[in-house]
Amino acid sequence: MNKVIRIGTRDSQLAVWQATWVQKLLKEKEIASELVYIKSEGDIDLVTPLYEIGVQGIFTKTLDAALLSNKIDIAVHSMKDVPTQLAKGIREAAVLKRASHKDLLVYKDEATPEAIGFVNGEWSMDHGPFTIGHGLFATSSVRRKAQWLNRYPHHQFENLRGNVNTRLRKLAESNWQGAIFAAAGLERINLRPEKSIELDWMLPAPAQGAVMVVCREEEEDLFQQCHQLNHYNTAVCATAERQFLRVLMGGCATPISALAEIVGDEIVFKGNILSLDGKQKIEVNKKTSLINAKQIGTEAAKEITEKGGAEIIKAIRNNGN
Repeated sequence: MNKVIRIGTRDSQLAVWQATWVQKLLKEKEIASELVYIKSEGDIDLVTPLYEIGVQGIFTKTLDAALLSNKIDIAVHSMKDVPTQLAKGIREAAVLKRASHKDLLVYKDEATPEAIGFVNGEWSMDHGPFTIGHGLFATSSVRRKAQWLNRYPHHQFENLRGNVNTRLRKLAESNWQGAIFAAAGLERINLRPEKSIELDWMLPAPAQGAVMVVCREEEEDLFQQCHQLNHYNTAVCATAERQFLRVLMGGCATPISALAEIVGDEIVFKGNILSLDGKQKIEVNKKTSLINAKQIGTEAAKEITEKGGAEIIKAIRNNGN
């Protein structure tokens, strides 16, 4: 009789949705599994900004510990939350098909799409009261904040923590004009509000919208079972994005963004790094044949570094972040 796989997950609605998705996919392969709920430090502390907690893998380390102590057999993570260097003894078993990679602005009545510059289906930087006047928005992401301030430097931000349900409630109760979310997170659990709009001009976090399954290194049979769920295109693109992040040695405190997409037999890569205040921005655009996909993230990071990215990272570290 085959072993029932214990799937470790955080207990937030989105995390449970992702783990249940893995359970469903395993069932389609006639593999039995059960969910094991584990609360992470990132879920418990809903006050301290992520970049002040100072721990890479804040949402994954509790599950990693449960995995390494054999309390669970696999763990399911939002891939953008996973450190680029996995914990010793843990390996990537599968990357599931990516949902939307985009960031989403959820806005209040006074911050209509036109007020923030979305006119006739396109973004404008000089149309509407909030594009030229004061605006107060919220996010816990330094990446989202920096990209927004690069475009709208006169706006202000406040910190917003918690799972998606908590953040939506805090937005409703606040005096903010809007808050920024990952589209995939809201859409997966059917919580995307009508008053929301995709930020097509904002590059996502590396691997945003992708889900990763990890297991113990020595569990070859378990790896093979889970690897049946791997989505090749998503894995290739997300790996390139995470390699870009890894070479730049960025974490939650560094505004680094990346998006890789497969177009025909090529992989197209966009990346950037910004200063925390959004005033400095360095971009890279590359493409190469799919057979060279493993190198593109490294090459893009080196180009960013040579164009001044190293100075931005140094300044951020010297600033104590």
